Amino acid sequence: MVTTQASGFSPSTDIPSLAGKVILITGANSGLGKQSSLELAKHGPAQLWMAARSPEKGIEAVTDVKNKVPGAAVTFLELDLSSFDSIKRAAKTVLDSTQRLDILMLNAGLMGCPPKLTAEGYEIQMGTNHVGHALLLKLLLPLLECTSGARVVSMASSAWKHAGPDKIQFDTLKSLDRGVGPVQRYIQSKVANMLYATEFAAHHPGLLIVSINPGEVDTNLFTREPGDDFMRSLQTDVVPKVVRPVEEGVLNQLWAATAPSERLVSGLHYEPVGVHQEPEGLRLDTALAAKLWEWTEKELEGETL
Repeated sequence: MVTTQASGFSPSTDIPSLAGKVILITGANSGLGKQSSLELAKHGPAQLWMAARSPEKGIEAVTDVKNKVPGAAVTFLELDLSSFDSIKRAAKTVLDSTQRLDILMLNAGLMGCPPKLTAEGYEIQMGTNHVGHALLLKLLLPLLECTSGARVVSMASSAWKHAGPDKIQFDTLKSLDRGVGPVQRYIQSKVANMLYATEFAAHHPGLLIVSINPGEVDTNLFTREPGDDFMRSLQTDVVPKVVRPVEEGVLNQLWAATAPSERLVSGLHYEPVGVHQEPEGLRLDTALAAKLWEWTEKELEGETL
């Protein structure tokens, strides 16, 4: 069964007024994060935090959005998802500045990059795409829970369909084991983004959280330094044939962030645009989802402001 919910979604006409709303978007200096910021800013939120690792790039993106949407209440938030200290500083800034958080868009991500460990020793893609976002969500949860109608949008992808039989190799998530290539590590992190949203919904039934697949989109994920020859071949031979412009690719996350709450079900995964397909494959692996939840909870145990 396939349920189509958002045929013909248009940001200009289908996003309602966001007056009084507070929004935080990670990875907002470019690509889908920046485009999301631009489209949401047009609808008058009270505050829109554009989070990014680089102050130079982040402030440049904020300036660009403000130039295109005069009067927009847009602010740069320094956030390096590969550093717990940076995540905690960013969360404290938000918590000290507002009494509500209506939309948290966990958008930032790395793909197929050269091997590296985060400040806390996690493989860089899992550490950034999943662990860093999970900590940010944990720290901002009190604010989300006290905001009526708050929601979280987690950026997954179609990569889960390409996961191998090992699915998530937990014993490799804090190492640079050469037996797991950069693209497979990206796939693992995107499986985590999807399954963690499902588990989070089960553990926090009062909060709306969904994961989405934006589709193949023309962003700098496909132009950054490749981690190996396989990633390089994807960049040069495959991606140029299938990507869509960012203005189209952003639609699914904008729909998930702003559609009436009765049109979404917490914990589900949505294909573009607003399409929920009956779960299959890894999406049915409740044991893996539970293991991911338990692993993440243990890793983040004691991490508070």
